[in-house]
Amino acid sequence: MDIIQSIILGIIQGAGEFLPISSTAHLILIPYIFSWKDPGLSFDVALHLGTLISILAYFWKDWVEILKLGASSLKITKYKTNSYLNNKSIFWLIIISTIPGAAAGFFLEEKAETVFRNPLLISLALASVGLILFLVDKYAKHKKEISDINFKDAVIIGISQAVAIIPGVSRSGATIISGLAMGLNRKDAARFSFLLSAPIIFGASIFKLPGLFSEGISPSMFFGVIFSAVSGYLAIKYLLKFVEKSSYQVFFWYRLILAVIIAAFYFLK
Repeated sequence: MDIIQSIILGIIQGAGEFLPISSTAHLILIPYIFSWKDPGLSFDVALHLGTLISILAYFWKDWVEILKLGASSLKITKYKTNSYLNNKSIFWLIIISTIPGAAAGFFLEEKAETVFRNPLLISLALASVGLILFLVDKYAKHKKEISDINFKDAVIIGISQAVAIIPGVSRSGATIISGLAMGLNRKDAARFSFLLSAPIIFGASIFKLPGLFSEGISPSMFFGVIFSAVSGYLAIKYLLKFVEKSSYQVFFWYRLILAVIIAAFYFLK
């Protein structure tokens, strides 16, 4: 894979990881449409490391607070925060929400990399999940904040993260949908979704790192990581600003149009 292709895929991965449009679907479809050589699993792991860098860079202060609150809940230290994370159980709620997604990744990894990559399945997932996002965003009550999240909310959001193993669903899309359905406001639904991405991406990356190191870091892979990190950081920053004033409706239309294009391209090709 040349450097230009790796930069394009890096940008797509970074933006798609946090915007509710499915980065996995885009990473499958772009090489398929343009007949690019499959970059391989190691390249995919490298791009996810880029998005991990972006989420840790943007939310590093929040993660420090979350870890302090976790230590405080175990009575290791005493800590109280006045930030939006003012929930003494937030560390454990993130852990609870991470478990279903981690389990789905472990047990369904083979299907995720073979059976689930069918373009028609991706098209269906893009359209149907986009419609759910539109309806939940329009009709749910957006009153709760992250500090109001409870055990039930964490379990439901975690289960939705497991469903996102199907390309086209979108991890951020699924968790934002479930967050909105639980009554979270648009911004905090996105913020909780982004915070959840860190442990799941970290775990998946660690699990696959041996394969990355065995193949070595190529220049194209390096540029992919850099652009994945930068585009991911910008996607987080501007999505949070966007949903403060607007709905998620634009992502429904994007997903629907993309789903139609994929289906048409599949049958024509």
